[in-house]
Amino acid sequence: MSQIPANPTHELSTSGVGPWRGEPPTEAHYDPELLERGDTRNVIDRYRYWNMDAIIADLDEHRHPFHVAIENWQHDMNIGSIVRSANAFGADTVHIVGRRRWNKRGAMVTDRYQHVLHHESVEALVEWCAAEDLPIIGIDNVPGSVIIETFSFPERSLMLFGQEGPGLSAEAIAASRSIVEITQFGSTRSMNASAAAAVTMHAWVMQHVSF
Repeated sequence: MSQIPANPTHELSTSGVGPWRGEPPTEAHYDPELLERGDTRNVIDRYRYWNMDAIIADLDEHRHPFHVAIENWQHDMNIGSIVRSANAFGADTVHIVGRRRWNKRGAMVTDRYQHVLHHESVEALVEWCAAEDLPIIGIDNVPGSVIIETFSFPERSLMLFGQEGPGLSAEAIAASRSIVEITQFGSTRSMNASAAAAVTMHAWVMQHVSF
């Protein structure tokens, strides 16, 4: 697909762009309605005026081979933010374990472009990972955990996060090949789940992506 700027006659910004100026492009990945009315979606400039299916198809060609999962037994408010971060870091798929419903407000509509799967239980997630030959890496500060600065993430892996507050369930810990802890230096015992997910995904990127 074309990688030309969305519209050279526009000043691109985070607030979006107005209607296309001049002769509109005719390539299939452009959305005629967006070309006519403007594009104020939360997308990078490369995807301005693209239709949703085209964006998803292009992302699918570049997603990284890591997955992210979070337990959702108490309707965790962090899931939306984790989905948004997963999209930003190019995660393959986000897995919701437990309750199917989750608050999508924090996702800022990125769930439309990010693959999201639901699993009824940790056991179901483990079965899915086994079929995909995907090791589970638990993220929590529990006895026996390895600090993230010394851990080598498998290129193909699933990062599993626990519920905000209680952390990973005992079943999730047992299912994890390794437990990784994010080093902290302040007085608080735990880190917000969505912040922990962003830190962990960035750690994977630093190990596996060439710049």
